[in-house]
Amino acid sequence: MKIKELIELGFDRIIPIIDNFKEFELLDEHIDSKLEIGIRIASEEDPKFEFYTSRLGIGYKDVVPFYNWKIRGHKKFSLSMLHFFVNTGIRDNAYYWNELRKFLNVYTELMKEKAGVKYLNIGGGLPVKNSLAFDFDYQYMITEIVGQIKSAANSVHTKHPGIFTEFGSYTVAESGGMIFTILDQKKQNDREQWDMINGSFMTTLPDTWAINKRFIMLPINRWKDKYERVFLGGLTCDSDDYYNSEQHINAIYLPEFNKNKPLHVGFFNCGAYQESISGYGGLKHCLIPSPKHILIDHDEDGNIVHEIFRPEQSSEQMLQILGYT
Repeated sequence: MKIKELIELGFDRIIPIIDNFKEFELLDEHIDSKLEIGIRIASEEDPKFEFYTSRLGIGYKDVVPFYNWKIRGHKKFSLSMLHFFVNTGIRDNAYYWNELRKFLNVYTELMKEKAGVKYLNIGGGLPVKNSLAFDFDYQYMITEIVGQIKSAANSVHTKHPGIFTEFGSYTVAESGGMIFTILDQKKQNDREQWDMINGSFMTTLPDTWAINKRFIMLPINRWKDKYERVFLGGLTCDSDDYYNSEQHINAIYLPEFNKNKPLHVGFFNCGAYQESISGYGGLKHCLIPSPKHILIDHDEDGNIVHEIFRPEQSSEQMLQILGYT
């Protein structure tokens, strides 16, 4: 068991989070030293979901009985953390506040049992700016969440818990962007014009295809030129390889296509999930190569500097994977 190996290496701040009853039995079987553990609580999903309860964690009603049955008075283990994750993320709506209330009810019931929970791990990410019109009151949401946690702790006369957060997308989204060049334009009828990019949305920005995710999209150049309404199409043969008003908050308007004046289009706040889902190298749909990766930073004098992290994937590399070379 890797957790045991880490403990034997001297890592003494490990808090394994129990996802189900069997994991507790495995820990008990392999760990010989004293250890703080946590429990993940299975939240109820948004009413729009196809299932009612998250597959991850232990149900609300089972947490306190499980603590009393297995953890209370255990010679090795003590419960120090509760983990709470809402799949839809943190939103100012009745669903989120109701789930947070149920989570805090479990916390207060455990504290009444003298469980000694010291930390609350709040999962479910904060929303990320996906358009220039984006408006979300982060200060209000965080203040309200912390306030409700404080009130819950006060209600059972216990020390306020430490708060851990898992705001992954919010933390890293702004670190990445994607730039395409418009290769050509296709006019399929009197109303629909397709600007074809030199890549694929499905392979480089997979969330645009999988969950209709929107990103900030802007032309990189030719801002002062005349604009036209367009659809953006990828190079794969798949009919779903496109980006238009279904994903974007409004219809897409870009500078008019001109074969003598290349147009570059940027998608921003793409630093979360897109690279880890798509990846660099390997085979992509319709053999679309992985794009060139460029790192942009500031030097010690504040000047913008850049370097090529990975070149564009070559056709030879993909053919080698397929066994042709």
